[in-house]
Amino acid sequence: MGKIRILSWNVNGIRAVHKKGFLEWFNNEKPDILCIQETKATRKQFPNDLKSVDGYKLYISEASKKGYSGTATYTRIEPLNVDYGFGVEKFDLEGRIIITDYGEFILFNIYFPNGKMSPERLQYKMDFYDTFLEYADKLKEKGNNIVVCGDVNTAHKEIDLAHPKENSKISGFLPVERAWMDKFFNHGYIDTFREFNKEPEQYTWWSYRTRARDRNVGWRLDYFFVNKEFMDRIESSYILHDVMGSDHCPVGIEIRIED
Repeated sequence: MGKIRILSWNVNGIRAVHKKGFLEWFNNEKPDILCIQETKATRKQFPNDLKSVDGYKLYISEASKKGYSGTATYTRIEPLNVDYGFGVEKFDLEGRIIITDYGEFILFNIYFPNGKMSPERLQYKMDFYDTFLEYADKLKEKGNNIVVCGDVNTAHKEIDLAHPKENSKISGFLPVERAWMDKFFNHGYIDTFREFNKEPEQYTWWSYRTRARDRNVGWRLDYFFVNKEFMDRIESSYILHDVMGSDHCPVGIEIRIED
């Protein structure tokens, strides 16, 4: 029996993180699959040595707006199929979605929207959540196993951020966003990290503005979710707190593959 290790990281700009040793980190880690979010780059703008990393196929979803959003999936395992959206133009245009089908499971690499900018963007975020859930449910109902990773842009429970009370009216910890997370889990999905780690102060994002990382004043915004039927195949789920280069740090899982 083998294992597949998947890492996910909001890099906050692929060109920025490239200058901070990203490729060296990647070559040291050698995950089977690496999902990155917020690349802020078109394929042409990717640094050349990141366009062809030895042993990996690269799939890029770029936003129609320059220097914005964007996702990329590096994979050693060739997917059976790749999709770049939910089939809804207003969501697919922002380069937030890469869906790779590996047969044993379908992997969603998603940079979920941030709702802080305006009431309109919050509504966009909630609509995106609902469209994603409907799409994932349809695949699950057909008997597929689902793995979802990325920056979800919401902390689920009070344990998932340093200052819950102060942030209860801020997008990322609004009751409506948290209620959607509850709904998502009620549809049969699991927050893999919390199956292995129930401790407080486990964060994946820290504001640059207040030197928050030095004090570990953060939020857990980055997740790996799976459908509950697949959970017994998840060997571990963790946060790589010590990896620098972005305001987020990577998260990872290991999946047991049954021959």
